[in-house]
Amino acid sequence: MEQASLVIACGGTGGHLFPGLAVAEEWTARGGRVLLLVSEKKIDQEARRKYTQYQFETIPAIGKPATFSPKMLPFLWKLWRTMGRCGGLLKEFKADAVLGMGGFTSLPPAWAAKNAGLPAFVHDSNALPGKANRLTAKFCQKVFIGWDAARKYFGSREVVQTGTPVRAEMRHLPSRAEAAAKFGLDPNRPTLMVTGGSQGARRLNSLVAQAFTSFPAGTQVLHIAGPLDQQRVEEEAGGREGYHVIGFCDDMPSAYAVADAVLSRSGASSMTELSFLGLPSILVPFPYAADDHQTKNAEVFSTAGAAFLEQESALDAGKLAERVTTLMSDLQTRDRMAQAARSLAVPDAAARVCDAIQATLSRK
Repeated sequence: MEQASLVIACGGTGGHLFPGLAVAEEWTARGGRVLLLVSEKKIDQEARRKYTQYQFETIPAIGKPATFSPKMLPFLWKLWRTMGRCGGLLKEFKADAVLGMGGFTSLPPAWAAKNAGLPAFVHDSNALPGKANRLTAKFCQKVFIGWDAARKYFGSREVVQTGTPVRAEMRHLPSRAEAAAKFGLDPNRPTLMVTGGSQGARRLNSLVAQAFTSFPAGTQVLHIAGPLDQQRVEEEAGGREGYHVIGFCDDMPSAYAVADAVLSRSGASSMTELSFLGLPSILVPFPYAADDHQTKNAEVFSTAGAAFLEQESALDAGKLAERVTTLMSDLQTRDRMAQAARSLAVPDAAARVCDAIQATLSRK
């Protein structure tokens, strides 16, 4: 399928964007053309500046309001206009197929593809698929899923478990010494990397800062607090030795390279990277995630023995310190959890997605 043209709708969050970029890398490596549809959000616009080898177009990120909300009519009007714009983009790009990586950003391109007689696909990386993906699937030939637990939510649609694609940069981490130097850390000390994800983690950030004095001696922390919370967390951490706070990390491969374990939310993209890299973790689901899907993701890891699952509402500094102590002071436990995490990985997920799309195009 040399030079086949694939449109990938992957805007809105890192959980949609990064797997979409991974598919773009694989598709172009096979000689194909790619157009990436992203939103106006900051994370997407930063990707445009970083991944200059790809063609991007911005379309509105449309979140569906409650069905009987007064915002429903403006939403439908915006959705209709976006569908029309997507139809024009597909024609202009001479698209052969459309792949949506999830969320309402995927719905208009999938609809436009079906309207144009083109094959459309959607990928869902969560254990509990979102309503947007279940709706988008109605316009698609195939549904790709990250976890088998998602299969039952797509009815009679053809479902292919591909895993969730991982960007090429995660395959080539720097050395631990290089990564430690980047963040001002000691490469010889056990390191806990803390990240709250793109949706924020104000209370979780505070719990880590408060619990640090009870962590095992010698443990150091790389805390990605978020740009809006960096200063407050630095104040709570009190300048303690071995506690390094940053607002935003544009080099996650280095952050992972220096980490022995991770304290994280359980968004699908983070989970995919943890399994791919074989990192043991403490997972604290974002309490306000739609349908509590982050808990479903974390349960996959907890059941496999790859992570400790803790609900934020039941967590205090003392309990967090106990969990971190178990993880950081027992090498056997970490090794066992790391092995369990790797067992959940699908290293060739991007290739599986591309294979499935190419198979459909060949038949067409």
